Amino acid sequence: MKYLSFNGVDMPALGLGTWPLSGEPCRDIVRAALESGWSHIDTAAMYDNEKDVGAGLRASGRARDDYFLTTKVWHDRVDPELMLRSCEDSLDRLGLEQVDLFLIHWPNTHVPLKEQMEGLLEVRARGWARAIGVSNFTAALVREAQDLAGGALSINQVEYHPQLSQKAVRAALDAAGMGLTAYSPIQKGAVRDQQVIRDIAKRHGKSEVQVTLRWLMQQDDVAAIPKTGTPGRLAENAAIFDFELSEDEMDAIFALGSGEGRRVDPDFAPEWDAE
Repeated sequence: MKYLSFNGVDMPALGLGTWPLSGEPCRDIVRAALESGWSHIDTAAMYDNEKDVGAGLRASGRARDDYFLTTKVWHDRVDPELMLRSCEDSLDRLGLEQVDLFLIHWPNTHVPLKEQMEGLLEVRARGWARAIGVSNFTAALVREAQDLAGGALSINQVEYHPQLSQKAVRAALDAAGMGLTAYSPIQKGAVRDQQVIRDIAKRHGKSEVQVTLRWLMQQDDVAAIPKTGTPGRLAENAAIFDFELSEDEMDAIFALGSGEGRRVDPDFAPEWDAE
């Protein structure tokens, strides 16, 4: 397993995304993931599944220090007081005293970024999160946020897959000493339709999904959180550390990316970086 290390915290680079799972399917896939060796689970207050994730964590029987848990505060609660309340509520729903990573889910221009960073720093100071970070932040926002946080931010979680390059964000994160967690890393399975990826998969005797996840794992300081609700997919998604893509294969997949491949773009999103 590959790990990302920032600010004294090690995060497994491959994690299980849980949006939009809820109820028994969410609980069961979290339990199955942890029972089968996965050790990183991603959730958020907005997903409305933290109780289910917490139930899955407990059902797995895994010790608390044997898995990594990420959750997030929604963009309408990033005022420091509301953020603290949101984190407390998330901990209550999860049944935990501390999460490993706590993120601002989306930037909010109506609350000064300095205050948002103060809220994150207070969450960490209270021991409610081992590490803090952001999600869906542009390159400019990453630079400003990390400066205001005094270098304390560890991760920016963003949409990232072969058709969305994210070059500007990756450069900003590298300069800021932060890592990138890719959500929607397999484009909801659309990577299976990419002939370039199909050809590479055939050469390696792997699936298009495995090749895509391997492409992400071979990038410095990049993690990925593919979602699946099917226990049988867990083993397939994890079987990506027994082969390696060549430099030419990596470049061929990079060449698929542009700024036009974005799939997640709500009306409250920031003005995205030009690629």
